[in-house]
Amino acid sequence: MTTYREAGVDILAGDALVERIKPLAATTQRRGVMGGLGGFGALFDLKAAGFADPVLVSSTDGVGTKLLVAIETGLHDTVGIDLVAMCVNDLVVQGAEPLFFLDYFASGKLAVADAARVVAGIAEGCRQCGCALVGGETAEMPGMYAAGHYDLAGFAVGAAERADLLPAGVVAGDALLGLPSSGVHSNGFSLVRRVVEGAGLAWGAPAPFAPGMSLGAALMTPTRLYVHPLLALHRAGLLHAAAHITGGGLPGNLPRVLPAGLDAAIEHAWTPPAVFAWLASEGGIADAEMLSVFNCGIGMVVVVPDADRAMAALAARGETPVLLGHVVTSGGGDPAVHMRRMPDFRG
Repeated sequence: MTTYREAGVDILAGDALVERIKPLAATTQRRGVMGGLGGFGALFDLKAAGFADPVLVSSTDGVGTKLLVAIETGLHDTVGIDLVAMCVNDLVVQGAEPLFFLDYFASGKLAVADAARVVAGIAEGCRQCGCALVGGETAEMPGMYAAGHYDLAGFAVGAAERADLLPAGVVAGDALLGLPSSGVHSNGFSLVRRVVEGAGLAWGAPAPFAPGMSLGAALMTPTRLYVHPLLALHRAGLLHAAAHITGGGLPGNLPRVLPAGLDAAIEHAWTPPAVFAWLASEGGIADAEMLSVFNCGIGMVVVVPDADRAMAALAARGETPVLLGHVVTSGGGDPAVHMRRMPDFRG
């Protein structure tokens, strides 16, 4: 008799992973969660979470080809943080508080230990932003993926009071503040990998831009979570809009939160983290291309009516915001970013 296991799917391995995940998920519980892992669906009580007139906000994302770096280096512990951050950072810019998170983990053959490390990272990301890990799906699909490879997707749901949704109230003269990134985050890794390949460097080689770290470990630095500082700024009445700087960089993301008739003027330069200078130099990448692919050191931009008060509030949350520029009246057409000063990639 032929069995499912002989066909390449080990149900017992999947069960073993679920048992390892349960205590991780339990550490992320928050007000509003109903029940635990194991049901066909997850329940959440918005009233118990304290909302009066809520609007649900949802987001889904992955971490792109950064997964290949995790796989090739064996560094699986932080890619789950990336997964959470890529989703919840998109929620908070709408003014929403992240409530719960689900993940999808797929592989050709389930490696329980590696999968558990990935999920431990997901749980850590959820803990950092106050979001409950309420469930997910583990799929073992022989023949679908190369040996040792896996894929990840994340799904986050948040809520905001109807009157508190963002963007709202953006006007000419509002200040643009940048919140630093931790590095490349989770976009542009197809180009990163091309530069590394061209440089002839192994993942275990010393990172040219991060003394004391291997190249792989430095590039696996996880995406920052901006949930708590942005919610604090919003609840203080100091936030008109925010843009998560992911693929497309500043030019591709900042216009998404500007109303018709307004543009963003970047009037102050900044010095990006050393990884970007190395990528630009080693890869021969033009400044405009760097700005359109990477965050270049600015992981989040907030649009605020009072720069001084907003900077003080962010500093109280451990942030080191930089003044980038202002919202200006446009000359017509869709909102755009005018780079009146460029970041200094050459140091």
